[in-house]
Amino acid sequence: MNDRPHPWVREFQHRVGWGLQAFARPDDPEPASRMLAAGRLADALGLDAFFIGDHPAYAPEAWLHLAALAVQTSRVRLGSVVLCAGYRPPVLTARLIADLDNLSHGRAILGLGHGWNATEFAQLGLPFPPVAARQAAMAEAIEIMQGVWGPEPFTYHGVYHSTEQERIQPPPVQRPGPPLILAGSGERTALRLVARYADASNFGAGHATGLVRSPDDVRRKNNVLDRYCQEMGRDPRSILRTHFTSWLMVAPTAAAARAKRDRYYPNGLNEEQRFSRVFGEPGHVAAYYQSLVDAGIDYFIVQTLDAADTETIELLAREVIPAVQPSRH
Repeated sequence: MNDRPHPWVREFQHRVGWGLQAFARPDDPEPASRMLAAGRLADALGLDAFFIGDHPAYAPEAWLHLAALAVQTSRVRLGSVVLCAGYRPPVLTARLIADLDNLSHGRAILGLGHGWNATEFAQLGLPFPPVAARQAAMAEAIEIMQGVWGPEPFTYHGVYHSTEQERIQPPPVQRPGPPLILAGSGERTALRLVARYADASNFGAGHATGLVRSPDDVRRKNNVLDRYCQEMGRDPRSILRTHFTSWLMVAPTAAAARAKRDRYYPNGLNEEQRFSRVFGEPGHVAAYYQSLVDAGIDYFIVQTLDAADTETIELLAREVIPAVQPSRH
């Protein structure tokens, strides 16, 4: 555990950060080119980061497209929110993230989670152990990744993972490694793992990000995380507090935003979607994010599940982001 904030974390001590994650719709005839175009647009519009979801069973593979964007962009950071720790051996993930960091000249972000999609595990031919085992395996994976990025060959023998005298060469450009975002907000284990390993937490209203649905939820989770940091002797301010929006839809007017929502959800929103899908005109959307900043969020990762919806991306960058100010608290 490193108590010194990662340089990336320090960038957002006095300003709100924004990243975009984009998927191409399954019926898009050119999903790869659409996602790459969204990444280039995020770069051009000045967003901090561009992410691609890690669902290799049913969506374009994240690492291939992030590598392509590393040579098509110049400033935007690149990663996935989040990679499933159980889909690849930890040494392979360490190699992939190190290579991406080198290709992008130090712009990689490592988002990591223990995985939730039982169907996808089965599609990939992988076992789907209970949550506690997946969390423990992820902790071992982090130990290995951080170890093999070090200056000496690293050996580790755990319950779930092991490596023998491994050292990734070349190591990541960023030292001691790319910033680590850990998903989840469970108050018994997930936030303890964040306090121990992560540079950033990741809350959100969806089931994969802990059902954190209100500013009061954010405050409670942050208080729990602060307590774990203090117990471990870590400065709570060394962890960036990020928030994930499962699907953002912005339009110039409230009526146009409702029409966009209804086009994608003609049968209405279910209980989870009512909280995890954010839609509206720029002023309404900015007010929503401002309420989360005032509750303690430092950085937003907003996902669009239609990479062709460039209207949302452009309105986010040009009208929503300038209206959301750092909290005075």
